[in-house]
Amino acid sequence: MSAPPILRVDRLVKTFSKPFTGKKVHAVRGVSFEVAEGDVFGFLGPNGAGKTTTIKMLTGLIRATSGAATIFGEAIPSAKAMARVGFLPENPYVYPYLSPREFVALCARLSGMGGRGLDGAVEKILERVGMGHAMDRAVQALSKGMLQRVGLAAALVHGPELLILDEPMSGLDPMGRKEVRDIIAEEARAGRTVFFSTHILADVETLCDRVCILRRGEVVVAGRLRELLDTGTQWSEVTLTGVTPALREAVAAMDLKAHEMAGAWIVEVEGEAKRRLLLEKALAAGANVDALTPKRETLEAIFVRKAL
Repeated sequence: MSAPPILRVDRLVKTFSKPFTGKKVHAVRGVSFEVAEGDVFGFLGPNGAGKTTTIKMLTGLIRATSGAATIFGEAIPSAKAMARVGFLPENPYVYPYLSPREFVALCARLSGMGGRGLDGAVEKILERVGMGHAMDRAVQALSKGMLQRVGLAAALVHGPELLILDEPMSGLDPMGRKEVRDIIAEEARAGRTVFFSTHILADVETLCDRVCILRRGEVVVAGRLRELLDTGTQWSEVTLTGVTPALREAVAAMDLKAHEMAGAWIVEVEGEAKRRLLLEKALAAGANVDALTPKRETLEAIFVRKAL
């Protein structure tokens, strides 16, 4: 038998009432998914799709209107389950009167850590997230990206079994993004489960085993990333020059997407049969076939089709 999922979400719903008017806002509409042990799970969607609202329900910051979810088999909200979770909110708040060292040490104690090894563990994790040089600096002097790193250190310091990260790359420069990607990959190799939301699709393609895409509070895509990208459909991009009006009409009749660029006509075509037909029509019309480029399915293409 397969192991039960670490995180299970079943038809989760969250409805807010606007003040004064009482109008209902349906932020999350029956979201369901599962995260298995050891998975790196990407939680995606455009702004306003319901990602952060879902994460707040999972971590007990707000209550669900209906539906259910469990973490480590415990129904949310669960203080017992959250003791095994490292959480980075979308906008981490670091107490302004504490230094990064003091703040991460506080979070470590709240997670049950203590003893002689505490100071060393705090220093080690701050070094790991790139804050070793500023661990005693006043928080007021830190940039947004530095605060993000401190929040990540607080999420990691107690060695959680599950990481829930809401936009962990927010505010980071390209080098910072790479460092966070490396940390997520290291955590996965160590056997930990990572659930994170992001807008950076390239990071998801690099890191994730599974993805779930939300649109207007509903799941529109879910599954193993490899299976979603390996659809078996052959896409090609055909670049033509010397295109006649008659050929344009013939391509339009085939219901193919085309656009002009630098004097060439670029046509997207799906499947071998349509590609062959397009080439026959182009050559018969006297057009030049300058390039034929095979294309693969991308997460960005899926995201645009399903979520926008």
